[in-house]
Order: sequence, then structure tokens, then C-alpha cells
Amino acid sequence: MTVPLSEDKTEVGSYFISNYPPFSFWNQDDVEAARQAYSAPATDDTPLGLYLHIPFCRKRCKFCYFRVYTDKNSKEIERYVAALTREIEIYASMPGVQARRLGFVYFGGGTPSYLSAKQLLGLVDRLRQFVDWDGADEVTFECEPGTLTEKKLEAIREIGVTRLSLGVENFDDRVLEENGRAHRSPECFDAYAWARSIGFDQINIDLIAGMVGETDANWRDGVTRALEMEPDCLTIYQMELPFNTIYSKEGAGGQGLVADWKTKREWVEYAFGEFKKAGYSVSSAYTVVKDPGTKFVYRDALWRGADLIGTGVASFGHFQGTHVQNLDQFDQYIEKLEAGELPLNRGLGVTNHQRLIREFILQIKTGRVELEYFRSKFGTDPGSAFESVLREHQSAGFLDFDENAVTLTGDGLLRVDSLLEPFFEPEHRGARYT
Repeated sequence: MTVPLSEDKTEVGSYFISNYPPFSFWNQDDVEAARQAYSAPATDDTPLGLYLHIPFCRKRCKFCYFRVYTDKNSKEIERYVAALTREIEIYASMPGVQARRLGFVYFGGGTPSYLSAKQLLGLVDRLRQFVDWDGADEVTFECEPGTLTEKKLEAIREIGVTRLSLGVENFDDRVLEENGRAHRSPECFDAYAWARSIGFDQINIDLIAGMVGETDANWRDGVTRALEMEPDCLTIYQMELPFNTIYSKEGAGGQGLVADWKTKREWVEYAFGEFKKAGYSVSSAYTVVKDPGTKFVYRDALWRGADLIGTGVASFGHFQGTHVQNLDQFDQYIEKLEAGELPLNRGLGVTNHQRLIREFILQIKTGRVELEYFRSKFGTDPGSAFESVLREHQSAGFLDFDENAVTLTGDGLLRVDSLLEPFFEPEHRGARYT
């Protein structure tokens, strides 16, 4: 269940909304629909992206809810890389993928930068037998600062990465240690300096508001340090406690160790305010950018219905109207591919109205939704379809709307994820999101 409009302490449950319908409704019965979607030739010019899940980490963060592994040796990593290559080979041969240009590529995790420079270059050499991203609009690569060296960053640049994302999260070593982060603050500054000297097109740094041990003084100091780095993009997430994190299992929600939602919103508001004073622009509920023209292709394409081939263990994708997720166990994922089969685990065929809801709730995170886009694409006016919900949120001071657009207020943008469930179809409200 998503978090209600509350000022209360952070309880266990999902807050961040990244897809629709909720993942808990995806099922194994719809896996065949996903296979058919990949087997059918593309019927329009929908953008296509590729996500590669690299699930290895030095440590598991106590707030992490992703499928990651901290105990794999070099032989197991090699076996995984071979399986990932095989998966992409299979997809590249399917009618729905053939002859389509990759508009964006995203190396996520886990920790893609956990791989050595040699492992990374070897993986990409294999992948380039089947896919080509030289003409992609964006290639993003997530990094944990402590895994980076100047040599490794040069290898990351060599494979065509244009957008580097550094998972800084906090500049206080005490907070980093408490929350299970493997790196420390000096490694953040070293990695950033190396990346700048190498010349990546865009460097993003992530922060998390409300980590265990966070204080107001600590947060303000972190914002100052982030400003001094002058990143091209700053992303701030508000700390949550999904069900499968270490903190959730230890009962951190009940103990109130994570800052309450009111405090987290105040901290994000402060950070955005300081960055706006420095000339940055708000790009979404989570991001500010130095140049107003800065693009986040991966995000914007997905929020406008792009197809995404999700590869790797537990990876999510969306293809020609069908959601799909891979098997979420390491050995099962690999064994399936070693047998020459796609490792699909669950899926969901999506109706036209559900696609409209998905794009509407995701695009509203940018702070403004142009209604003509939906009228043209779906033949439906969200202003009319969602009028009662919009008026309720308007009365609460979270947004304004007219016949042209829905525009969030500052307060609405800070709590946007908690505003989205009322737009869901009735059967999807009040259910567990994951």
C-alpha cells in the first residue's frame, strides 16, 4: 500500500511509484503475452531502450530493496555476464526488436561499477555483437564512488557512457556507515574530480533525505557540499522503508529512526531552494538541473510509454503494451538462459486506459502535465477522466488545472507519490504496491 497524506513517521511500505498497474498484480499467467509482444513486429515508432541489471555490490545497504548480491566470486560473475549476453542475443533476434534503434541504455544495479575495467570492457565487447548503442541519445551508468578509479572511469567513458550517476547519498561518514554504505565521503570527491577530468557529458549525484542518523545540520552541510561540486544534475530521494530491506526487517519503522515525511519534505525543499538560488532548475519531484536544457532521456522516454528491454536477474521491462519481469533468483535466471530460454517470471497485459494512467501519474512527477498529449495519444482528456481527483487535490492546495495542463504546486511536488493512488483504477487502490 502506498503511504497516505500524512506527516507521521516513516512506516514500512512502498512510497515511490515507478509503474502502473502495481507490481503485486503482475502474474505468471501473462508471461506468454510478454513473449508474444516480443515476437510481434513493431507497429509504430515507439522509442526503444535497454536496461542491464548488474546485481553485485560490496555491501548491502540497510535501506536497499533491489535484487543484489555481495557474495559472488569471479567465476559466478563470469557465469552471470555470459547469461546476460545470451539474453540480449535472444532479444536481438526477435521481430519486435530487430532493426529498431536503441534510443537509450541504462546500466543499473546493484553496482555496475563493481565490475573491473577488464570485466566491463569484456562484457560490452560481447554485447556489441548483438546490439549497438553508438547512436543512442543517452547511455547512463550507475556508480558507487568507492568502486571507482581513474582507469575504470576511462573504461566507462570508452564504452559510450554519456550520463554518469554517482550514488553519494550523504557526505557524513557516520551516516554512511550506519546505513550500510560501503564508500566514504573522500571517495566521492575523488571520483567526481576524475569524472570531470575525463569529460562525461553529464554527471549526476544522488542524495537521500532522511537516512538513519540524519540531522538538520548534517543535511544542510551536505547540500552545501553538493553545491560546491556543481553537478550537472542533482537527484534527491526521500528515504522509505520497503518491505524487504534490512531496516524494515529490524523494525526501524516502528522505532522512528527514519525522519518523518514532513521533515523529509522540508529538507528536499531546502535543497531545491539552495540549488535554485545557484541557478539550477527543477526538472522533477526528485531532480534539479544546472542547464534547463539538460535531458534525462531514460526517465522522460519511459514516462512517455517507451519500450524497455529489461535484462538481468529480477529486471523489469515494458514492451508493446505488456509489462514483464525476469526470474528473481540468481541460479534460476542463469539456468534458464543456459538452456536457451528467456528467463521471464511474471507479466501483465496493459489496457489502453491503464497505459494512460501510467503515463499520466509518471509525467505528473515533472510538475506539469500537458493534456493535449493525452488527447492526441489516447483520445481521452485526463482533465475530464480524473476531474474529481484533480479537484480534491486542488482543494488541498497540491495542484492547479485547466483545459490545457495540470500543474503541481510546490507542496504537491514534494509529496507527489502520495497523491497518485487516487488516479488508480478501483481494484488497484489500497493494495500492496510491490
